[in-house]
Amino acid sequence: MPLKRKLRMGMVGGGRDAFIGAVHRHAAALDGEIELVAGCFSSTAEKSKASGKDLLLPADRVYGSYQEMIEKEAAHPEGIDFVSIVTPNHVHFPVAAAFIEAGFDVVCDKPMTTTLADSERLCRLVKKHKTVFALTHNYTGYPMVKQAKELIENGTLGTIRKVVVEYPQGWLATLLEKEGAKQAVWRTDPKQAGVSSCIGDIGSHGENLVSYITGLEMEEICADLTAFVKGRELDDDGNILIRYKGGARGVLIASQISIGDENNLNIRVWGTKASLQWFQENPNYLHVKYPDGPEHVWKRGNGYLGEAARTNSRLPFGHPEAFIEAFANVYKNAARTIAAKRGLLVNEKGRKMKASKLEQDFPTVQDGARGVHFINKAVQSSKKGGRWVKMSYSPPK
Repeated sequence: MPLKRKLRMGMVGGGRDAFIGAVHRHAAALDGEIELVAGCFSSTAEKSKASGKDLLLPADRVYGSYQEMIEKEAAHPEGIDFVSIVTPNHVHFPVAAAFIEAGFDVVCDKPMTTTLADSERLCRLVKKHKTVFALTHNYTGYPMVKQAKELIENGTLGTIRKVVVEYPQGWLATLLEKEGAKQAVWRTDPKQAGVSSCIGDIGSHGENLVSYITGLEMEEICADLTAFVKGRELDDDGNILIRYKGGARGVLIASQISIGDENNLNIRVWGTKASLQWFQENPNYLHVKYPDGPEHVWKRGNGYLGEAARTNSRLPFGHPEAFIEAFANVYKNAARTIAAKRGLLVNEKGRKMKASKLEQDFPTVQDGARGVHFINKAVQSSKKGGRWVKMSYSPPK
C-alpha cells in the first residue's frame, strides 16, 4: 500500500564520529518512505550545526538542543512525524519522554533507559499519548529470524526444552576507553551506560532475540558478570543460566573480551521434535535439524518461506541481505504503523488503511521495559554471588 507522502524524521544524537547514527539514517532511507528533515545531533550546539551541515540539512532545521527542536518542529508547518533517538543510554529517557509529551512518535535505540522506573514511565506515557514507539532491537528484523519464529509458533520444533544464545565480541579486550575511543568511553561509563556495559549493550540483544523467536518468559536467572580488564568499572563479560516458565532451560553468554570474535551473535533452540540454529554473521541461512532425517537449510529470498520472512526481504535469493536491511525492517514497519496512525497509509483508491499485523511487527516500549528489567536483575544476581533471582515481570501496558 502506498503512502500519501514520505514520513518526516528528526534525529537526536548521531552526529560526527557517531557509528550508530549513520546506520539508523541509512536504514531509515532504504525504502524511500522516510526522509531526515531535522535534528539535534550533539549535546553541543556547535557540533550539532556542523553535523547538520554534513548531512546537507537546512540550517534552520538543525538545533542546539532537543528542547529547541521540539518547540520549533511542533510549530513548523511541515514538522517531523517522529524522532529517532540515537544518543548514549542515559539520554534516552528524557528525550523520549519530552517528544512523546509533545505528540511525536518515537524510534529509540536500546537499551531503552538506564532504570526500570524510567522504562515504566515511558510505558505509561506511550499509553496515555497513544504513541507509536519502536525500539531498535534490529536482529528481530532479519528475515530468517522471522522464519525461526514462525517455525516455533507452528510447532515444528515441538515443546522447547533448551535455548543457548551467545554474543561474543573482542573489541573491548583492552582498556580502549582510556585511549579516547568514543564508542568505548560512553559504553563503559556508569553515568552514561547505566548499571551494565556488556549485558546492557549486547546481552540485552540476546534476551530480546530469545523472547522474540521462542516467546519464552524467564522465571529465574543466575548471573556471573565480570570486568576482566583492569581499571574498568562495568562488566565486559557475562554468563547467565536461565529457567523459563514451563520448564525450558537456557544459557545466555555475552562478552566484549572474546579476542578474535567480531559480532558472533547466534542462537540455538532445541525442542522435542527438532532444533534450529541461526548465526548473525551468516544470517541468510536458518538450519533445522531432526532426529530421524537430514538437516534442512532454509534460505532467505525463496518462495517457500513464510509471509513474514518474504515480506521483510528485498533482494532475490543468492544476493546477501544483512545488518542495514534488518535495521531497515524495524524502521519500515514502524513507519507504516506511524503512517496509518496519521492517515498517510492508503490503498490504491486513496482510502485510509490500518497497519497490518506484519507492519506492526517491531520491538515495542514493553519489550524495552522487559529488557531493562533483565539487565538490572542480571546485575543483582551477580552482586549476590551468582544467586538465583526471580524474573517474573509484566511491563505496564
